[in-house]
Amino acid sequence: MKDAVLDWEDNEKNQDVKYDRLERQIAFVIEIDKLKEVLRRTILMDGSRQENAAEHSWHLAVMALLLSEYAVENDIDLFRVIKMLLIHDIVEIDAGDTYCYDDVEVAKQAAREKMASERIFSILPPDQSEEFRRLWEEFEARKTSEAQFANALDCFQPILHNYSTNGKIWKKHHIKRDQVLARNDHVQDSAPVIWKRIVRFIDDAAEKGMLLK
Repeated sequence: MKDAVLDWEDNEKNQDVKYDRLERQIAFVIEIDKLKEVLRRTILMDGSRQENAAEHSWHLAVMALLLSEYAVENDIDLFRVIKMLLIHDIVEIDAGDTYCYDDVEVAKQAAREKMASERIFSILPPDQSEEFRRLWEEFEARKTSEAQFANALDCFQPILHNYSTNGKIWKKHHIKRDQVLARNDHVQDSAPVIWKRIVRFIDDAAEKGMLLK
């Protein structure tokens, strides 16, 4: 009888732990819904409105599924790439979207995003909080093959958007061809085939007046 009581008490404690874990996970799910409200400078390819950060992350994850064959490393961990892409912009819930050609805001970006990562990921249970923070830091550091390829896709996608919308945002901010090349040249190390296509897009955009020469 005593053993049965102890087993029941242990089971109750385990249920409480699982319930608390689930509640923290649900709280995080609710929190990241705010990412849908974060507008990027990028315009949808049909030109109808600005893209939000959640749409951007989903688009990149699908691109990873489609384009992983172009990663320079043959044994790249695709699941890890997708995880990084799905969480890399969650910090923008607090930090907001930073336009990559705004030098003043870019200089402040790292500090804003680090603070955001500490708050948002801490909502999760400790093990998942640590995993998500490490994945986000890995993406930002761009040292592993997976992070480099994820960053390559993060560069490629807005170029497709800008090109498809006749360079509307590039024109608005008077962006030059050389700025776009310099901003994205690291892609050649992790995805050289994609880099060659990016260069063709950029050169054609410059010829058509979407970018300043």
